Formats: sequence, C-alpha cells, structure tokens
Amino acid sequence: MRNKHASPGTRLPSLDLLKGFEAAARLLSFTKAGEELYLTQSAVSRQVQELESQLGVALFQRRHRALVLTDAGQQLHAAAAQVLATVRAATERLRAQAGTRTLSVTSTPGFASLWLIPRLAGFSRSHPDVDVRISAEVRIQDLARDGMDVAIRYCPRAMAGADAVRLFGERVFPVCSPKLLRERPHPLKAPSDLSHHVLLHVDDPEGRWPWQSWRPWLEAAGVPDLKPAGSLRFSGYDQVIPAAIAGHGVALGRSPLTDRAIGSGELVVPFDASAGSERAYWIVTSRHATTRPEVTGFVAWLKAEAAGEETKPDVKPAGKFRARRRAA
Repeated sequence: MRNKHASPGTRLPSLDLLKGFEAAARLLSFTKAGEELYLTQSAVSRQVQELESQLGVALFQRRHRALVLTDAGQQLHAAAAQVLATVRAATERLRAQAGTRTLSVTSTPGFASLWLIPRLAGFSRSHPDVDVRISAEVRIQDLARDGMDVAIRYCPRAMAGADAVRLFGERVFPVCSPKLLRERPHPLKAPSDLSHHVLLHVDDPEGRWPWQSWRPWLEAAGVPDLKPAGSLRFSGYDQVIPAAIAGHGVALGRSPLTDRAIGSGELVVPFDASAGSERAYWIVTSRHATTRPEVTGFVAWLKAEAAGEETKPDVKPAGKFRARRRAA
C-alpha cells in the first residue's frame, strides 16, 4: 500500500525496476538482461523507461544496436548493484536463522545435466534438510552479486581464482551410438572415417568457445582438413550428447562428463585418439558462504565424487585404431 503522505520525490523505485536496470546496465543490453531475468527484451526496456520516468533523468543513451550509460545511469548502477547484493546477503542470513537451509549452485549446462544432476541424489540422501538450487548457465555469475553460494567453473587455472579447488581435468575423444560403429559400408575404425559421418557441434558462430570445437581434436588426430558428411549444431553441450546417444552423429566426448553414458553402453568410443585440455573444473565458494555447514558439506561431497573420477581407468576404445599424435 502506498504512503499517501509520500511525495513522488521521496518514493523509492521498486525492487523489480532496480533489478531490471542493474542487469541492463551491467550487460549493456536489454536483450541479454531479459535472458538473465527470464523476461522479454521489451519488458526490460519498459522497466527502464518507468524508472527513468520516476527519477526524471535519462539512464541510458540508446544508440544503434548499443546502450551507453549516462552519468546518472553510472551513479545509479553503482548504488543499485550494492543494494541488491546487500539484500541478497541479508535474505540468505534470515533464511538460515529461520531454519531454511538453501544451497545455491551455478555451473555450465553441460556439467549440470551430464555430471552433477545424475549424482545429486547422493548428496540429498545424506543432507535431506538442504534445499539445493541449481542455476545452469554459460555466463560466469558473480557469486556475491547474484546470491550464489558455490560455482563449478570450467576454465584454465589462471581464470579460476586463487581460492578455487580443482575437481578434475578432462580428456576429449569422439563418441557415438553403438549402431554407428557397426554401420556399413562406412564403419568407424580410424579418424579419417569421420568423413563419412555427421559431426555434432556446439553452435558458436562468433568463436566464443573455441575449446568446444572439433578443430583441436582433428589436428591432434592428424586429420586437420577432414570434411564430414554433414553437421548438426546445437545451442549447448547438454543437447549434443543426447543427440549422439540417439544416433544422429558423432560427438566429442568429454571425460568424465560422458563416462556414465559410455559405461552404460549408450555411447561407445570408436578409436583411441584422445586429446588433453588446459581447462579443468573448479569449485569456487562465495566468501559469504564459506562457514555455512551445508556449503562445506556440499564442497566435501563434490571433492569425494571427483576423487573417484580421477582414479577411474581410461575409457577403452571399441575399435583397434590408436592415434599417432596426442595433445598434451
């Protein structure tokens, strides 16, 4: 209910308007802010317009395909980011005091769907009083600003942060449905045989994720100029692997993310031609959450699960080919 004695000059903007503005100011895009907040681009634009109307100042310069903060916008962004971070931290403290133990975890969609979620029941059985909330995004979230407790990040060591804890590295190799391995007249016996098959890709027209490309593996396997029979592209790695299981083509498997599907027989490794990666998976804990028992318990559980991955034997190829070249 509005305070009838409050003048327009003393009323504070609503939290929703500040959230929309803060996201747009940080990303300099109404579209990207909408994706983050699960709103349409026009909804975020209307929120910003309403906020500008209430304040009586312009917060953005709207240029062709670009947003630029005005001086007023820069001032409000700094204040809004601090306010939202403070409210999120206070909310978590109050929930903890009320006995609601909530654990917020962010990771990539591929890690969440292929590795974390299939194992999560084990943590829930031993911690039934903890409400785990998973946020699967390619975007690297700011833990304090976004109210997250733990991040599992896929990156080189230099980008992980001084306090990051290594989970495991990865190996990359082709995987496919067993029926493709037996396909005639073009069975998969050597890397050059991929020229007769469809390759599955993560769609990356702007080259933002070169480590997800087939190119490094093809170079390591000695077939850098290979032309496949066709290509299928998907918006995320969490879609590529189900497509491989369904027999739509050959994907780049990433151990240990694909180890379960290989162990179950849903996927096979046609030949031994794996490439290493400079990237690894790292645990990063918010400085506001390091002493909470549900957070320390979750991190300990992750480390125990990861230790089991590091001691697994190498995945054996179904074929007889052994690559002459390996990436270090």
